[in-house]
Amino acid sequence: MDALELLHKRVSAPVLMEPGPNAEQLDSMLLAAQRAPDHGELKPWRFMLVEGEARHALGDLYVKAGKAANAMIDDEKVAKLQKMPLRAPAILVAIAVTQEHPKVPEVEQIITAGCAVQSVIQAAYAMGLGAMWRTGEMAFDPTVKAGLGLQSHEHIVGFIYLGTTKRFREADLSLDREKLSVWGG
Repeated sequence: MDALELLHKRVSAPVLMEPGPNAEQLDSMLLAAQRAPDHGELKPWRFMLVEGEARHALGDLYVKAGKAANAMIDDEKVAKLQKMPLRAPAILVAIAVTQEHPKVPEVEQIITAGCAVQSVIQAAYAMGLGAMWRTGEMAFDPTVKAGLGLQSHEHIVGFIYLGTTKRFREADLSLDREKLSVWGG
């Protein structure tokens, strides 16, 4: 698969199963992340791998966060929170690591972290793995952030679910020209 075909055809894979990425594949994804556009060469991102039994602990953390946000949380919601990390054999928690900088504002650093995530999921697809970038309420929850050991200058930009997909769905290759406007001065 050449680079443009990869860029044109990559799709999210919401249903993932074993096996997850191996160490070599993870290294390749992280190497791809290092190619993200990075004003100031700050590398304002990091990833935290959650796999195996740690996914159950992440589910417990989600439940703790849900109960902290709503003491009257119902059993159905608790069960949903507990099962969320079990949707894939591996999860990369993508974290923007921002810092004060005279030329690179925080928003640009967060965008750079997002570009690193995009490179990770592109690399996963290139290696035949499925990937799904998820956020949702747990990505912004202070209990989750604290439970994962994040500092005040760190932000979860997504949970990248990784694994094997039975089949990739076809990408929509129609061009949406309405997404391009021309400014004439």
